[in-house]
Amino acid sequence: MKSDTLIKSDGMRILADTLGIVEAERFITLMLREPADLWSDNYTEWQRTLYGDMSVKELYTKIKAFEAGQPA
Repeated sequence: MKSDTLIKSDGMRILADTLGIVEAERFITLMLREPADLWSDNYTEWQRTLYGDMSVKELYTKIKAFEAGQPA
C-alpha cells in the first residue's frame, strides 16, 4: 500500500501532466471550495458504484487476489 505522501505526490504529478501546473492548481482550488457534504455524497455514490452489494469478505478476497496478481 502506498503512503499518503506518495499518493499525494503521484496525484499532483498526474494532474500536472494532464492539465498543466496552472490548471492543476486551479482544480485543487476548486475542489477545496466545494462544500464537504457534496464530497461526502459523491464519495458514497462512488463507493456504491464501485463495490455494489459486495460483502466485506468478498471485497477482502478480491483485494488479496489483486495483490497476488491473480484475478478473483
